[in-house]
Amino acid sequence: MRLVLLSDTHGFVAPFIQELARSADRVIHAGDVGGMPVLESITPDSGDLIVVRGNNDWPEKWPDAAAGGFAELPESIQVEVPGGVLAIEHGHRIWDTRHYHERLRAKYPAARAIVYGHTHIRCVDGDQMPWVLNPGAAGRERTKGGASCIVLEADERDWEITEYCCGKISPSQSAAA
Repeated sequence: MRLVLLSDTHGFVAPFIQELARSADRVIHAGDVGGMPVLESITPDSGDLIVVRGNNDWPEKWPDAAAGGFAELPESIQVEVPGGVLAIEHGHRIWDTRHYHERLRAKYPAARAIVYGHTHIRCVDGDQMPWVLNPGAAGRERTKGGASCIVLEADERDWEITEYCCGKISPSQSAAA
């Protein structure tokens, strides 16, 4: 299964991420969407779209959400993927930023990986289980080096992470297990 993980679009999605999303089996958006046009642009051609609410995802901020069935986005969700559970939340309710990963791991100990956003800083922390993944910002606001996302290839045995920034595979961290 090929999953595209993204977050913090704030009303705009980089075109290369839209392209990756359309061909995915599942797209996971970890919040701060910014409107229905974003969701329409990242819905896979033949797959699922899973979205959680960020601190900026409120009906008064994007009133077109009700028309697409996204008026009530969950704060967090856990989904089964081949080989384990993926926990997703935006991360804005974890106030202690110095201990984000520790707190997320304590909150979702049964997950194989946790996806969060909010910080706009792409990060793959595969040093211990569960992995903690932040795809960075997929839009144009505070991208900290360019729009980014993560692609997770998952099967029953192995999970492989590829990081994308500015439309290219990032030479930074990659994880496989």
